[in-house]
Amino acid sequence: APATVAALLAIVAAFAPSHAQAQVAPNPGATLRSCEVLPDGKVVFRIYAPKASEVTVSGDWVTQGLGTGGTLQKDAQGVWSIAVGPLPPDVYTYTFTVDGVRTLDPRNPQLKVGRSNVDNVFEVPGPEAAFLQLRRVPHGEVTQVWYYSEALKETRRMHIYTPPGYAAGSARYPVLYLIHGGGDDDSAWSTTGRANFILDNLIADGKARPMIVVMPNGGVSLPGVSATLAPGDRDNPKALEARMEALAKEQDAFVQDLLTSIIPYVEKNFRVLANRDNRAIAGLSMGGARTLRVGPSRLDLFSYIGVFSMGLQKGPTQGVPSDFEERNAKFLKNPQETNKLVKLFWIGSGKIDRTVFDGPKLLSETLNRYGIKHEYHETEGGHTWINWRRYLNEFAPRLFR
Repeated sequence: APATVAALLAIVAAFAPSHAQAQVAPNPGATLRSCEVLPDGKVVFRIYAPKASEVTVSGDWVTQGLGTGGTLQKDAQGVWSIAVGPLPPDVYTYTFTVDGVRTLDPRNPQLKVGRSNVDNVFEVPGPEAAFLQLRRVPHGEVTQVWYYSEALKETRRMHIYTPPGYAAGSARYPVLYLIHGGGDDDSAWSTTGRANFILDNLIADGKARPMIVVMPNGGVSLPGVSATLAPGDRDNPKALEARMEALAKEQDAFVQDLLTSIIPYVEKNFRVLANRDNRAIAGLSMGGARTLRVGPSRLDLFSYIGVFSMGLQKGPTQGVPSDFEERNAKFLKNPQETNKLVKLFWIGSGKIDRTVFDGPKLLSETLNRYGIKHEYHETEGGHTWINWRRYLNEFAPRLFR
């Protein structure tokens, strides 16, 4: 028996060093701080990719004109890193590209999830971003609502914000219908857009009236209809014409959903002030196109119109069909009546927005030509949520006054 025990101990002793050695080499990726915001506003990105040949990072701060991304440098452990900025206080999105493949940060669970893409998220804190931050103020609620669309013959979803005190009270409230952009869905305004926090803060500070915000699904898929341009078709007149026809069909389908299902559902199931003086409509990018499709032609329903990063176009490559003036002849050719009915027509766009180029400015010029009162705000930056959150923060206080 002693000999047997000694033999076993010898085996364990022989095995132990190799086993211990296997545990010594930690995986740097398991404990990596992949996105680190420094006190000075600089941001360090890191990713463990020991077999990669090249890693780059980019994000919406680049589109906003606040700096660049770039190529990360690799250390001896296989960790790639780069520092960018400093960036102004705000919420930002980013992704890595590893050997040509778009890659999420595996160490950052904060995500922006859209219809066509997923990005990681980080926040640079500071007083300039206080308007969108989670503060110690009374908070409203955001509810997912499912309804059947008579126009589209399908069950659809929308998100609805009710202001602080709604559930416990009996008051009725004005309504803002707020539409997302083409790459997102109806959750975007209350996640990436932080519309609920923005409204909570504005209401708590006495800057905005308590209101209900309806955030519908602006995306529409119609059988046999596609507004997507094939590669190389941007200069093909027939392809461009077909695209604009498809966009018009999608916009009209959404408008029918809004008029026949969304608004009736909201007014039946929520305590709203159901009249034109207490209805507003606004949207960003694609949502701005949806807004322009219905707002000017239905002044019996809406008194406030907000268009973020969208407008008209000289050529059929953006989001608003070229028949805007023809469709809205009554709105444009009766400026005295229109200016009485529209309490606010608010347009905002970034100076370097390469998605809509001069479309918002052309919209403003068209309204000026017809004598339609409006506000045109040209801001820094481009086609990003960085701008759209700020536009909502400026637009909402002007409503229902």
